[in-house]
Amino acid sequence: MKKFTLMLLTLLMIVSMLSAQELTGLQIIQNVYNRPTAEDQTADLTMSLINSRGNKRVREIKQYLKDFGDMEKKIMFFVAPADVYNTSFMNWSYDKDGKDDDQWIYLPALRRVKRISSDSKSDYFMGSDFTYDDLGDRQPNQDTHKLLREEEIDGETCYVVESIPKEEEYMYSKTITWVIKDKWIGKKKDFYDEGKDLLKTLSVDETKKINDIIIITLSKMENIQSKHKTIMKLENVKINVGVSDLKFTERMMKRGI
Repeated sequence: MKKFTLMLLTLLMIVSMLSAQELTGLQIIQNVYNRPTAEDQTADLTMSLINSRGNKRVREIKQYLKDFGDMEKKIMFFVAPADVYNTSFMNWSYDKDGKDDDQWIYLPALRRVKRISSDSKSDYFMGSDFTYDDLGDRQPNQDTHKLLREEEIDGETCYVVESIPKEEEYMYSKTITWVIKDKWIGKKKDFYDEGKDLLKTLSVDETKKINDIIIITLSKMENIQSKHKTIMKLENVKINVGVSDLKFTERMMKRGI
């Protein structure tokens, strides 16, 4: 009986190991994409821009998000400093396969809302190291994913997944993402330029759990080539507070907070 029990336990361990090995790169990225989020969220966002000489510019933003079921909407209002005051940005991300994000920016000096064209999504957002495309949600099926290995970062075991865009003219030749097991949070992400050289690295340094929802509260995007970096810090995060649907309109972009 003991021998049979030992054999059974060994068999179960083998099955478990094989099951873990069957997880594909696509499934891992899908788990990240489908990670539970709040119905809505408000937060104060501080965006710090630091150049190669260590000079810092700080921008303060009020941010709102809402899940509409088949899409997620986000709007950001710049509240400081004075030179960007009342600038606003809005992003609508869709669950429908093949449907790209819609994005708009309102510049008070021009007094009009400008739609971000597909050709402009590789432009950098408000002097940061994030492109407009980085601020949206990239659907898993837009890339071909390959699980490279497992690796530990800051005590967290991560899947390392290489993602190559199916679109030939996409701004990045590939990305490599370190995904924390079971949490499905991207701990780190490397972006490679069209020449296949490392361009920039995104790192997630702090998260916060609110009612079983994991919120990324501190992240850094560092451009390896220009030595410029952007630090994003979320504070005063509140979820499921009943953000109005009317918050996410061009009218609100012009009106401000």
